[in-house]
Amino acid sequence: MSRLPLFRAMEAFEAVGRTGSVAAAAAELSVSPGAVSQQLKRLEAHLGVQLVERRGRGLALTGWGRLYLAELSRGMEILSGAGQLLAAAREDAPLVVSGLPTPTAKWLGRTLYDWAREAPELPVRLIASEEEPGEDEPLLRMVFGAAPRHGRHAELFTDLAVPACAPELAEGLERPEDLFRLPVLDIAWGPRFAPLGTPGWRSWAALHGVVLPPGLQPVLSFALTATAIDAAAAGRGVVLGQLSMMEEELASGRLVIPFRLPLQVAAPYRLSWGTAALGRPGAARLRDWLIARGRRQQARLDSWAGV
Repeated sequence: MSRLPLFRAMEAFEAVGRTGSVAAAAAELSVSPGAVSQQLKRLEAHLGVQLVERRGRGLALTGWGRLYLAELSRGMEILSGAGQLLAAAREDAPLVVSGLPTPTAKWLGRTLYDWAREAPELPVRLIASEEEPGEDEPLLRMVFGAAPRHGRHAELFTDLAVPACAPELAEGLERPEDLFRLPVLDIAWGPRFAPLGTPGWRSWAALHGVVLPPGLQPVLSFALTATAIDAAAAGRGVVLGQLSMMEEELASGRLVIPFRLPLQVAAPYRLSWGTAALGRPGAARLRDWLIARGRRQQARLDSWAGV
């Protein structure tokens, strides 16, 4: 399922779970109840699990459905910030930084707390968005993959993907193959990123000579890396997560890395900006600060990998 139909199916399921009925979700989304039901079937087929079940004349969420709704609702809240891009540009907010939902939640947001302490006179508006801004947008943007077509950019870091799970799930794991006795969580990067060679369990296993069980199927697939990491920290299974995005969970002990077997992500994260982005007071200072933080992140990744 391509990204846009998948998002529509996720949107329909989230509306059903939140409102409690297909009819109410259909009214909210301005579509027919039949269209909502069809989207539910598509999403269940994509995930390979049953999300809803009929009870009398109504619907109820299954256990998988309740788990998926909790994580999906958080992702929807992040994505809702996409429409704020132009609004923020029109306001008098001094500085705007945007990025994809997971880097925004798991790296940019956490990193910019330090900026807020160091430069309280230069507040930042942070926006998560899947949409890439235009050339004249007055913001700094954290991007993944190829260099952006517009403006200038600087490389921040190239991440590492490693298996991670809650400490209680790591008990008794003796070999990397033992990971697959646990519920396996998958991250569906989507076709947009497929040409970049995004990290996955098969490529990780091939690199380290780990034999995958025949017919291995993830118990759940997540559209957002952030929600997959959160599910792993909640003890739902093992995730092949990005090291830089899991630093807080690892430092707090909510996640552990059972086997120190990294897979380098094939493309780097970059910071991009156009001429309009640097027109606000403090923007160039923030740009240089973020680039320096990206290089510090790269140094930590290199140290962890023994480079």
